[in-house]
Parts: sequence; C-alpha cells; structure tokens
Amino acid sequence: MSRSDRSPLLLAGLLAAAGTTHFTAPRRFDHIVPRSLPGSPRAWTYASGAAELALAAGVALPRTRRVAALATAAFFVGVFPANVKMAVDWSRRPAPQQAAAWGRLPLQLPLVLWARGVAKSAERAA
Repeated sequence: MSRSDRSPLLLAGLLAAAGTTHFTAPRRFDHIVPRSLPGSPRAWTYASGAAELALAAGVALPRTRRVAALATAAFFVGVFPANVKMAVDWSRRPAPQQAAAWGRLPLQLPLVLWARGVAKSAERAA
C-alpha cells in the first residue's frame, strides 16, 4: 500500500481514536470546552466526538473522502479555541503538562494541511 493510500486511512484512524476517547473519557474534554459556548460542556464533548467519528467514516470511504477531508480541515480549525483554552488553563500545572498543552497549538496546522492533502489526493483520484 502506497503512502498516498495509507494517508486517508491513518487520518481516519486518528479521528476515530479521538472521537472514541470523547465518549470513553469525556471529563478530560469537558474542561477545555470554551465557556462562551451555550449548553453544557458534556454536550459539546459528545457532539465533537460524534463529529470526529462521522468524519473518520467519511474520510475512510473513497466516495466521500474529498468532502469529509475538507470538513476535517475545518473541524481542526474549529477546535483550535479549545486547545488555546487548555493551554491557558494549564499554566499552573507541572512543566511537562504545560509543554504538552502549548505544543498542541502548532500541531493544528499540520493536521489541517494533512486533511487538505487527503482532499486533494481524493480529487485527483476521482
């Protein structure tokens, strides 16, 4: 299997793992939901987990891959405020946790670019 064939499946796997974690360990996500969002943090945790699972399924299927990968790129941009909130909230935690929280922020860009690359590859394959 070539790298271009593996890339969408790896992205789908990442999304599926993250989405599953929203349901198996929701408390860790509840705390990073921005307070400005209406409703309960748990509802947002579950909604974002469900979105990640749906995106994973869409990226895994060649027929829906392009649209799902573009939606995944938008999703990665949309959850960036939660990652910022986490980094700010963790400012009093031990240094390794602070580093992990701040380190997540620049990692969003490669995730967005990865999803866009999957979308472009799907478009060329169509």
